Amino acid sequence: MGSDALRGEAVPAGSAILRAISVIEAISTADAPPQLADICRAVNLPKPTVFRILSTLEHAGLVGREPGSKRYTSAGRLNRLAGQVLLNSPHSAARHAILEELVEQIGETCNLTIPNLNSVLYLDRVEVVWQLRLSLSTGSLVPLYACASGKLFLANMPKRSRERLLRLAPMLPHTASTLCDPAKLSLELEKVRRQGYAIDDEEYIPGLIAVAVPVRDSDGKVVASIAAQAPTGRLQLDEAIAFLPQMKQAAELMAQTVDW
Repeated sequence: MGSDALRGEAVPAGSAILRAISVIEAISTADAPPQLADICRAVNLPKPTVFRILSTLEHAGLVGREPGSKRYTSAGRLNRLAGQVLLNSPHSAARHAILEELVEQIGETCNLTIPNLNSVLYLDRVEVVWQLRLSLSTGSLVPLYACASGKLFLANMPKRSRERLLRLAPMLPHTASTLCDPAKLSLELEKVRRQGYAIDDEEYIPGLIAVAVPVRDSDGKVVASIAAQAPTGRLQLDEAIAFLPQMKQAAELMAQTVDW
């Protein structure tokens, strides 16, 4: 699962820090929020030890339990830390250069985003000159269900994880086009999964459309997204979809520069 501890090798008995890290890895790399027994098997440590580690991590705001369940998830502090690590990555210049080249090719604003709990985190953004500028700068958070990148992440999540997240997260109508109905959103996500890209048809900001493509790791998992945005007064969705070949090429380059 990404570390020696998670492959069943025992963590050094006296290394409290390494044991805590192995527990965090077990939670953050699981396909669905794990229970205590799942974590114990992943890190090869006894239940009393893992429970003590989890209690400390909960107190520190690094992990938490889902409401009404015994399953553990990464908490806000850990997700903010992960986002900051990527924001300050030594590869940030290379990522920015790829976005700049894409913007040069298509003439529209482009973003690099990653999932962050029930939101999309903007890792980088290159803008074209708009008469109306938006405040979606690097570090901004947007609800998963209300934007193209977010729908792309949701569509590629394991079904159980997606259903659990949508059940727990509030879904508010940011515009008249926001998909707040779970049944309609599920149909949209199935379409996204089939076609390999997602759109935002004025679902988060009135007058703004977007198209997003996935950035995949070496195992094919969707770990980030590149999205192109434009005001409806200048670009229609079918015109934005025509940018897919350039965007997919940029996504392939991006996969080589981001630390997963």
